[in-house]
Amino acid sequence: MNCNDRDFLGLTPADKMALSRRTFLKGSAGGIGLAALGSVLGSAAFAAAPGAAPHFQPKAKRIIYLFQSGAPSQLDLFDPKPAMAAMRGKDLPESIRKGQRLTTMTSGQKNFPVAPTIFNFKQHGQSGAWFSELMPHMASKADEWCVVRSMFTEAINHDPAITFMQTGSQLAGRPSIGAWASYGLGSENKDLPAYVVLSSFGSGRPDDQPLYDRLWGAGFLPTKHQGVKLRNKGERVLYLKDPEGMSREVRRESLDELAALNQRRHDVLGDPEIQTRIAQYEMAFRMQTSVPDLLDLSKEPQHVLDLYGPDVKRPGSYASNCLLARRLCERDVRFVQLFHMGWDHHGGLPKAIKGQCNDTDHATAGLLTDLKQRGLLDDTLIVWGGEFGRTIYSQGSLTETNYGRDHHPRCFTVLMAGAGVKKGTTYGETDDFSYNIVKDGVHVHDLNATILHLMGVEHTRLTYRYQGRDFRLTDIHGEVVKKLLA
Repeated sequence: MNCNDRDFLGLTPADKMALSRRTFLKGSAGGIGLAALGSVLGSAAFAAAPGAAPHFQPKAKRIIYLFQSGAPSQLDLFDPKPAMAAMRGKDLPESIRKGQRLTTMTSGQKNFPVAPTIFNFKQHGQSGAWFSELMPHMASKADEWCVVRSMFTEAINHDPAITFMQTGSQLAGRPSIGAWASYGLGSENKDLPAYVVLSSFGSGRPDDQPLYDRLWGAGFLPTKHQGVKLRNKGERVLYLKDPEGMSREVRRESLDELAALNQRRHDVLGDPEIQTRIAQYEMAFRMQTSVPDLLDLSKEPQHVLDLYGPDVKRPGSYASNCLLARRLCERDVRFVQLFHMGWDHHGGLPKAIKGQCNDTDHATAGLLTDLKQRGLLDDTLIVWGGEFGRTIYSQGSLTETNYGRDHHPRCFTVLMAGAGVKKGTTYGETDDFSYNIVKDGVHVHDLNATILHLMGVEHTRLTYRYQGRDFRLTDIHGEVVKKLLA
């Protein structure tokens, strides 16, 4: 039963209140519900309630998740396989593929010609980490990165794979990782949301792999915890401005009246979503001042802008979003997520991936430099990666200068840097074909458990009861990968 059910609406006001209290207290077991309520009501006392997350001293106060939508090719960027030069054009051995699942895009191919990368790799820094020539700026930060080469996932197509990375489930409807962080840890800034999302179009395939708001949604958590998206073109936040002719004083009075009406309704129904609505109206009012200040880059000195590359002044670009991510971190926003589209390279990979790297390489390295110079990198976690990897065999025809790569969930690379991460480390190993993991595999649930751990959250304790079951980001799986931790 919920507050909109006919049976519920037919109850007396006293019974409604009693049922609402029982439901709330039942859902608040372990203190997490109290933390969520405290975040909604803005009460410091609730935010500090015993048993609430963080469960232990966090290494990371905040996270910037640089999600590369469409799946970057690990073979062309981070996982060199020089032995493949001698295999060029030869069919992928069955002993390597082992009958593993194929997508419908290559399942009809008569053969699977090995396509070695045409890009050069070099070792960088004291760590000797390998980076492609396509990533010179990120390579210059080799001793800051923890390169995880042995990621694997269960999904072989984009939508379920991206959904799985963000929510721990291939089926839509679960809360996103940023929503879980907001729910468990609350917010340290009353003028901006705890979870902010930015998106940008890539140069490789600019109109490829659409994104859906549910990827940063709250699922069955209170809607207060969903990500708030700053749009990449036009008005950055819709309906943030006051209606024409309405002064701030009149707007304040109208919100007070609306809050009073909503509170009266809440007194009758006890529905916590009404309290969320009140809180969100107030947040929108404060964002009318905080968002324009956030977006105003006029006071950023030129030497800082130069860190992010020439595209930084174009609103909605990846570079501009990286700079906004730093500004959000300075304002204590808990979870910032950038989605950069265009990494889906089934054909024409060499040209397309150059465009993607041109979008992201300079700005990503600049973000690390900027955070470090300001003393923010020590307590900010950076994650860079996509939803799965790419095949060693070519999709479609293979030539001297051109090839494509299909989806590959068996292994891919994710990079981490900053708070609590063992920097200058390369973890995990794949076979000579970058097709199977041969050492230290890291599942998506393991990555998410490790991210939450760095934020002071024991992933098995961050739960929410819904429809009679306790849910969590890592479902019933996941182990913290301690070898990735400093």
